[in-house]
Amino acid sequence: TLFRSHQMYYMFGFLFLVFLILIITCSEATVLLCYFHLCAEDYHWWWRSFLTSSFTAVYLFIYAVHYFFSKLQITGIASTILYFGYTFIMVLIFFLFTGTIGFFACYWFTRKIYSVVKVD
Repeated sequence: TLFRSHQMYYMFGFLFLVFLILIITCSEATVLLCYFHLCAEDYHWWWRSFLTSSFTAVYLFIYAVHYFFSKLQITGIASTILYFGYTFIMVLIFFLFTGTIGFFACYWFTRKIYSVVKVD
């Protein structure tokens, strides 16, 4: 926390809360869709679980392109290449991060539900 004119500055706490909401949302959405596929007897959930939650990176990239054309006033080709280069790196890291969260959530879920199945 920072003290600025006798007020607490809560930016990092708010960012951490948003980070936790992102993890929970990615996990729940992936587990739900994985459950639907397992109920339909489709057991190829490995890559689907990764791609389900990592698709949020596509939304991030679409928003970055929209922000570039609607809000920014960049005219140079070098600045445009730098913007989209760094945006692509950020989107790729976000893609891998959210995909990993979704995969491990779905992996934990399938291990949990199949551990309670009794085979007679």
